[in-house]
Amino acid sequence: MVLLMPRLVGRAKRLPVPAALQSFELAPRHLSLLTYVLLDGPVTVNELAKRLQVAPTTVSLMVADLNRQGVVNRHTDDNDRRRTLVTIADSHRPAVAAWLGGADRGWRAALGPLTAEERALVIATLRAYEEAVSEL
Repeated sequence: MVLLMPRLVGRAKRLPVPAALQSFELAPRHLSLLTYVLLDGPVTVNELAKRLQVAPTTVSLMVADLNRQGVVNRHTDDNDRRRTLVTIADSHRPAVAAWLGGADRGWRAALGPLTAEERALVIATLRAYEEAVSEL
């Protein structure tokens, strides 16, 4: 694992940003946000903040930046007019999906053959590793 983890992270970082997105100067923090929106569909800023484990104001600023650039859209939830949802702009969805979908396809290929219990064990192990390393 000590040798494998840096390679995994290195490969993920080397996923080339599609030409259609290069002018947006997307940072690693944008990757996680866009991945959640891509894979989970429309989501609120508060939900993103919980998933990203950052303050809602931080996510709000990130969403505002991406919205200003036209990468994401904010719109009112039809089921609850008090909620605002974040979605990937239709014009950029194919590029975002091609870029971030590769990592998703990799994880699905690796974890797909496992049982639900085995997948849960892998995820729990990775979380335990993250926690242990963060305490150093």
